[in-house]
Amino acid sequence: MADEILRERRGHIELLTINRPEARNAINRATAVALSDALDEAETDDDVWVVVLTGSGDKAFSAGMDLKAFAMGEFPATDKGFGGITNRDFPKPLICAANGSALAGGFEMMISCDMVVAADHAKFGIPEASRGLVAGAGGLIRLPKRVPITIALEMALTADPIDADRAYELGLVNRVVPGAQVLDAAITLAERIVKNAPLAVRTSKSVMKQAMELNEERAWALNTDSFAMIGRSADALEGAVAFAEKREPHWQGK
Repeated sequence: MADEILRERRGHIELLTINRPEARNAINRATAVALSDALDEAETDDDVWVVVLTGSGDKAFSAGMDLKAFAMGEFPATDKGFGGITNRDFPKPLICAANGSALAGGFEMMISCDMVVAADHAKFGIPEASRGLVAGAGGLIRLPKRVPITIALEMALTADPIDADRAYELGLVNRVVPGAQVLDAAITLAERIVKNAPLAVRTSKSVMKQAMELNEERAWALNTDSFAMIGRSADALEGAVAFAEKREPHWQGK
């Protein structure tokens, strides 16, 4: 049997692919563990600056939980949440290349990522209410932070999916491209990020995510401390020197 998660390194970009196209990339226990392990390694690897997560084939990014495996007693989660990702505080930029539909747990995995490049034929949603359930892997927490509460409520309470164009209108995804171009577009976005200083990128992500949960006073304190820390970094000096010397900077991530 093929590996559940395929891994490929492209410069400073780690590409992870959910590799269960015969099951619409549904998540079983082995897939959750494999993805969790891959993200753990990417987090501690100083040579990885950005991670791109996608699925095999063109039908689905992930259909969510593998119900056949669940019926046999498997639960596709680790200590880092459903799929090994939904409860994870991943410090580096994480881009989802939604090669197809992302529903239920697959949608919750998608919105665990920082940015999304979507195939134009993809559909997104949390249909759990239609099955007598609630979205339990972060959809009810993250979705209202990504779209207006009225839209989040409509998606959760009707269980109806939205298409890629509507997701783009709502700001739920960053790009919508033809399906054949989705991975290339996600890699291009990742390549644009890795041109910048990795420590500054990670700090910018951290400050913005934390500031969403803080009042103005505490957010400013965090911003000030982070700015001072980055200002003392080797990369901040390198950025200034490279600009003065009219050359590309050589980032160290320090």
